[in-house]
Amino acid sequence: MADGKSTAQSRLGQVKDFLTMNKTATTIPFDPNCTKFPSRKDLPQVPNTPLGAAWVWGDNDFIGRLNLLTPTRVKAAAASEIKTGEIVPLDLPLNHPEVPAFARESFKHEIKTLAENIAYDDLYTLNTQSGTQWDGFRHFAHFPTNTFYNNTHGEDIAGPKANYKCSIHHWSNHGIAGRGVLLDYRSYCDKKGIALNSYEADRISYAELEACGRDQGINIRPQSQGGDLQIGDLLFIRSGFIQSYFSKPMEERNKLASRPHQLGPNDGQRYAGVKQEDAMIDWLHDCYFAAVAGDSPTFEAWPTNQGD
Repeated sequence: MADGKSTAQSRLGQVKDFLTMNKTATTIPFDPNCTKFPSRKDLPQVPNTPLGAAWVWGDNDFIGRLNLLTPTRVKAAAASEIKTGEIVPLDLPLNHPEVPAFARESFKHEIKTLAENIAYDDLYTLNTQSGTQWDGFRHFAHFPTNTFYNNTHGEDIAGPKANYKCSIHHWSNHGIAGRGVLLDYRSYCDKKGIALNSYEADRISYAELEACGRDQGINIRPQSQGGDLQIGDLLFIRSGFIQSYFSKPMEERNKLASRPHQLGPNDGQRYAGVKQEDAMIDWLHDCYFAAVAGDSPTFEAWPTNQGD
């Protein structure tokens, strides 16, 4: 009986897709060219993955939702969104922050003289987590299972069996280009008189982001729910950390960056970011962003309010 119901639902979905000119992702691995994807609550459990894992792009996938940056979507974004052709850099200078968060090594730059007055090289010593960076799939594991994306493990990253499974160079090979959506939460806070301390674990809820978007004239729900956000969008949330950072004397901001780091609610490293809540997780999942980014050392509020 269950199989019959499932078959009927599948056929009904096919008819609906035909009538609406959609293509719904129903079979794993998902086809990135689909125009409809399941919500988090409807996501099927993928065999041999942690509960709730959205590892839906195939066993040998290393780029996750960057798969959504298809030529069709990138071309459409370029055609509809580029107005002036101005270039806006989104990264900090390599030497900022002078003292990185979480006790990471500072950037060092040296000049190597090859032939005086004729030729010189630049030598960089850099922890890629010290400033502007992407967090790759091998950065943090799923804590309860010690498993990284697509069943990557510590032995794949370091040691005699190390390999390139889920290495971030796969992202570089694919490339990242698409339609960006900026939610300027800091400006919204300033406008509404909302206090936000970038150097404390102040939590930005989904409801607050929704209000921020509404103030900007953006319905931040996904298109599938009647909103303005499209599959494959690149989300940027400005919480104002960079503004706070440069507003402080070097000595003060370096002292804040040097606060003692320990896992847990008493961590001295404290930064504002999105709130750990189901509404936020549902939204981030259901919008099918290709990637998300922010201007704080942590995208989520740190330390977490959930202990995981």
